[in-house]
Amino acid sequence: MITVRAFAQVREVTGEDTFTLSLSTPTATVSEIKELLSQRSALWREVLESGVLCAVEQAVSDDNTLVSDGTEVAFFPPVTGG
Repeated sequence: MITVRAFAQVREVTGEDTFTLSLSTPTATVSEIKELLSQRSALWREVLESGVLCAVEQAVSDDNTLVSDGTEVAFFPPVTGG
């Protein structure tokens, strides 16, 4: 199982904050995690298609980053500022 965390607009759109997600294999890529979340609900599909960022164990990650059992994966909107 991995821990999924949703922040800011991701949390607002999906209505989910923190939950666990079972993997069918010992490891998966962030891209595969996104696919599982898209299948979870249309709200997740919508938010993931909007270009959210992902962090694995608090490090910004890309779709090819490997995720294993016990890992924390967080999704959050792009941050801008000046």
